[in-house]
Amino acid sequence: TGVCGAAMTKTAGCCQGCLHYVFDYETPKTLVIPSIRVGFVFRFTQFLVVLYVVGYVCVVQKAYQETDSVLSTVTTKVKGFAFTNTSDADPRFWDVADYVVPPQGGDSFFVLTNMVVTPQQTQSRCPELPNPSTSCVDDCDCIEGYSDPRGNGILTGLCENYSTTVKTCEVISWCPLEIDTKLPEHALLAAAENFTVLIKNSITYPKFNVHRRNILPHINSSYLKRCEFNRTTDPDCPIFRLKHIVSEAGEEFQDMAVKGGILGIIIDWSCDLDWWARKCNPQYSFRRLDNKNPANNVAPGFNFRFAKYYKTPDGEETRTLIKAYGIRFDVVVHGTAGKFGIVPTVVNLGAALTFLSLVPVVADWVMLTCMGKRDLYKKHKITHLNEVADTETVSDKLNVFTRDYQGLIFSIFPFSSRLFFCQTADKIHSF
Repeated sequence: TGVCGAAMTKTAGCCQGCLHYVFDYETPKTLVIPSIRVGFVFRFTQFLVVLYVVGYVCVVQKAYQETDSVLSTVTTKVKGFAFTNTSDADPRFWDVADYVVPPQGGDSFFVLTNMVVTPQQTQSRCPELPNPSTSCVDDCDCIEGYSDPRGNGILTGLCENYSTTVKTCEVISWCPLEIDTKLPEHALLAAAENFTVLIKNSITYPKFNVHRRNILPHINSSYLKRCEFNRTTDPDCPIFRLKHIVSEAGEEFQDMAVKGGILGIIIDWSCDLDWWARKCNPQYSFRRLDNKNPANNVAPGFNFRFAKYYKTPDGEETRTLIKAYGIRFDVVVHGTAGKFGIVPTVVNLGAALTFLSLVPVVADWVMLTCMGKRDLYKKHKITHLNEVADTETVSDKLNVFTRDYQGLIFSIFPFSSRLFFCQTADKIHSF
């Protein structure tokens, strides 16, 4: 009877053990280290992580925002006029149709400041300009039909007098040939520094459906007729004087106008759309884009050629060839807009919590390797499992389980059935 009661008791203990296994709550033990040094390392590391997340990730990088790149369109309109009267050319009045080539340049425009003019060219024959490949003694030195890539036309096979002392091969070309070494030392259109340009720039951020233009809502027609960009007094005016653009780029207009160059008008539309969209305004800056390094001054400046064609009274086609030197202004628009987004916020918040979870690792490393009482800390921090002792403990618990199981069986079933359950309990106990 005693054995069967013990078996009943063991059964109850088994059920209770299963319930404990499923529903018991386990929590890690906290080890408090009364050490200012370890505590300082822990808190200081926490402070660095929080400072990085708040100061750099959130404030500087604004990683909690979704971003979009700007889409832009630009148009320009140059105004101004000049009058020239030099010994090399006839007096002439210049307006925008004369010095802006081509008339429409999109996000860039060119202003003519200097030139080499070759007038009254016709398609005819003339001696080539002297150089080692075109100099000749007689017709045998000139191959008919040959065209020198560095020359100005197609050889006729004749050797002609270029001057009283020099003979060159004759070519079929636009004659007289251009002599582009006679560039004026001072810019022909020095007055171009007082020309102005109106820049109209419209941008959009499609992801956020934000549309802006550099002619801001508070700018009216009367203000636009009299304003001129100035960082202090009129920072929002879209009309710029060319001299001020070149000066803001750190250059002298008159020096740059002789051989030309390329300047960038940079419009920055970087905006924080967590604030009102009306606070999204352009920021202007200027810089020279072409190379002016004095150590590498081969082919400096910026120039190109174009011609104006007309016919003489007898129907012969004639042209005036112009090698134009000037300043090309490139309008460069860039920008990124940011606005609060739940996805980047959650991602960066998770990253921040991950960083914070690594802080105890740093403190533990300092505690277990750098402290004088590290052996004591290891003893309480690290617990080693004794498998033999734990096995004996399990055997003792099994004996208690058998007795509890027997008691449970005898309390539930009638006396006539106790023999059967006693035998079952004996088997469990012997197991």
